[in-house]
Amino acid sequence: MINDLTTGSVAKQLIMFALPLMLSNLLQTVYNIVDMIVVGQFVGSTGLSAVSIGGDLLNLCTHIVTGFAGAGQIMIAQYVGQKDREAVSRTIGTMFTFIMGLALVMMAGMLVFSDEILGLMNTPAESYAQAKSYSMVCYWGMVFIFGYNTVSSILRGMGDSKRPFFFIGAAAVINLILDLVFVAGLHMDAFGAALATVMGQAFSFIGSLVYLYIKRESFGFDFKRSSFRLDLSTLGPMLRLGFPMALQHCAITLSMLFVNSYVNSFGLVASAVTGVGNKLRSSMGIISNSINTAASAMVGQNMGAKKPERVKHLVWVAFAICMTAFVILASAALIFPKQLFSLFNDDPAILEWAPKYMITFVVAILSFAMMAPFNAVINGIGYASLGFIIAMSDGVVCRIGLALLLGIVFDMGIFGLWMGNALAGFATVIPAMIYYFSGRWQKRKLLVE
Repeated sequence: MINDLTTGSVAKQLIMFALPLMLSNLLQTVYNIVDMIVVGQFVGSTGLSAVSIGGDLLNLCTHIVTGFAGAGQIMIAQYVGQKDREAVSRTIGTMFTFIMGLALVMMAGMLVFSDEILGLMNTPAESYAQAKSYSMVCYWGMVFIFGYNTVSSILRGMGDSKRPFFFIGAAAVINLILDLVFVAGLHMDAFGAALATVMGQAFSFIGSLVYLYIKRESFGFDFKRSSFRLDLSTLGPMLRLGFPMALQHCAITLSMLFVNSYVNSFGLVASAVTGVGNKLRSSMGIISNSINTAASAMVGQNMGAKKPERVKHLVWVAFAICMTAFVILASAALIFPKQLFSLFNDDPAILEWAPKYMITFVVAILSFAMMAPFNAVINGIGYASLGFIIAMSDGVVCRIGLALLLGIVFDMGIFGLWMGNALAGFATVIPAMIYYFSGRWQKRKLLVE
């Protein structure tokens, strides 16, 4: 099950590793996009606003597990590079126990404080009830979401990105079918969309876990109770990397939620437009996040194997792929803004805002494209503290600061809030590029050393 990424063609390996990741991320994004499309067509703007807000809150929770699962993935990749299979097994057991415990704690907290959280989001009164029902169902399914991300990170750390795609692909089909049944057929509105999403995620987790159990001898993890104990020598570096990574994701997500709460205060149409726009922005996120994840695993293995020259080649291959995708998506956004928005809803009030939103869309996805290759180096070597500092600059200082400056101080309204949100991504790009070109990453001690 372990795929050696330290030899062979860098370009071919990156593409072959990233392609299933892109398809997996596409299908995961399809979960929420399908919810948006079905709810938008059969429920209307009220449902769109509810799913948008509920989806944002779910993404916040998912980004927390992504930090710790990503830390485990990087550790596994570095151990694979060092060919230490016993350490790989210890890391898997520690990841499962810690992350599933975290899922239970977060589920309880989000359920208890659901009303307060929706209030902080300035949820429009018209969509409040549906937003609450959507988010509550997703909270109950948090164990499945956290579990699937854990198994996927284990497989990706070992160089396997194909199996996660197969499981999420089947789950996406289940989600689509159940969306049509629950929302279009049974008129269960946002509640039905959330139920379909959670059931799809449950299938992903259970299926991937069964596969991992069947293949347990391939990587030396026996699934015995003793194997799930928290190994402190493994948990320590996982927390040192995972906390900054989780905070990094949360800082950006919370800042986006903060900006969106201001947008929501402009009313139902503004909330719906932002929800549709965010889903369209995720198209570039699918590509850049996939390249980032794949390249991070490759950086981890190659730095573990003491091959920094392959890392340099990897960065420029990743950059070329991301910029090609940017040109294609930016062109489509500027040429067909209303057509893209109409996939979700044909309300003239929403379509009227599409061309203006797409200007900020192009700015945002340019930062996504430039960010992925250089961030992969920071993540792959396990330099979490630098990633955290950069994320705080992006999320807290620039995203909130620029959004309030342009939207409120300069009185540019919703467009200013959108543009401030878009420009903030360059606060991550510039420091990451400076660090890469400094060459200091080649001398940094690895996380597992």
